[in-house]
Amino acid sequence: MRRFLIRWFINTVAIWAAVQLVPGIEFRGNWQGLAILALIFGVINALIGPILRFLTCPLVILTLGLFTLVINAILLALTSWVGQMLGFPFYIRDPLSALWGAIVISVVSIILSLLLREER
Repeated sequence: MRRFLIRWFINTVAIWAAVQLVPGIEFRGNWQGLAILALIFGVINALIGPILRFLTCPLVILTLGLFTLVINAILLALTSWVGQMLGFPFYIRDPLSALWGAIVISVVSIILSLLLREER
């Protein structure tokens, strides 16, 4: 349960950082809405992410892993779409903004995961 809460916190902060840093990503809501949006992002990433990664495995190998950023941008855009359908004001202007947002979210997630990792 603790690991789930840490991942949820990391996703929330990473999406907040993308909203702050990428001009084409916008969220008009409070922290509670952002936390729910991060939960939606986590669910989409857990359910649809592995399927996309499996289906695009040759492209990921061919591009030495860079296509993973495109997959993450697609998952972020899908999160925006689902969030809007559920009434959360999360908007991504264009695919390039989604790509930059995916990069920011990945970098922030890696940094926070290293800082908040549990000792085994």
